[in-house]
Amino acid sequence: MFANFEVIPAIDLQGGQVVQLVGGEHGSETEYGDPVTAARRWVEAGATTLHVVDLDGAFEGERGNAEAVSRVIDAIDVSVQLGGGIRSAEAATSLLDRGVDRVVLGTAAIEKPEIVAEVAEKYPESVVVSLDAKAGEVVVAGWTEGTGLDPAEAARKYEKRGASAILFTDVDTEGRLEGVETAPIERVAESVSIPVIASGGVTTLADVRALREAGADAVVIGSALYEGRFTLEDAIETVEVDETDESGL
Repeated sequence: MFANFEVIPAIDLQGGQVVQLVGGEHGSETEYGDPVTAARRWVEAGATTLHVVDLDGAFEGERGNAEAVSRVIDAIDVSVQLGGGIRSAEAATSLLDRGVDRVVLGTAAIEKPEIVAEVAEKYPESVVVSLDAKAGEVVVAGWTEGTGLDPAEAARKYEKRGASAILFTDVDTEGRLEGVETAPIERVAESVSIPVIASGGVTTLADVRALREAGADAVVIGSALYEGRFTLEDAIETVEVDETDESGL
């Protein structure tokens, strides 16, 4: 899925606009405008994947930004992984039929684990299971309900069911621009052989490096890019330099 470590910009949608939440809390959002404008900006800056989330769908259980998502898909020619409000195998496969490259299943995968295998059977390598954690516990329904699940144990479970990757979001650091915690991502990465995508808390280029060193295969970045803490070009260059140094070339 990821030949090299990948930096993935986030496009979180609420009411048709790009937003970023703090700690996943409703009402904490900052708006950043039109999603197509954002998508084109990130692609021009070098993004090869976009992470799109329908926040209204995540909170309400029904996709509320379908039109905005379609506009993004039609506007760009890079991979799109989409999550938020995808609650059935039928909904997931219809999105993959529509042109989404990967669907991100969170609440649906927790409530109906069999959905992962069902979608993966038709679309191998296209199911990402989202494990969002608060205080070490997987949470669902827009980060509002605890499940009692340990993220590393859950990751192993979904790998066996056919997940092609795990998206691990540290909700405790999400949107706060206060840095990352590497121990949780390290535990999840060590528990599976499939790619692990890290999300939450990235504030500096050093955070990007730290997550890569902790075992992540990619990182989703939102607030730090929108707030100009660093550029996407700088993040991509940082990773490329690190990989070149490691290869000795």
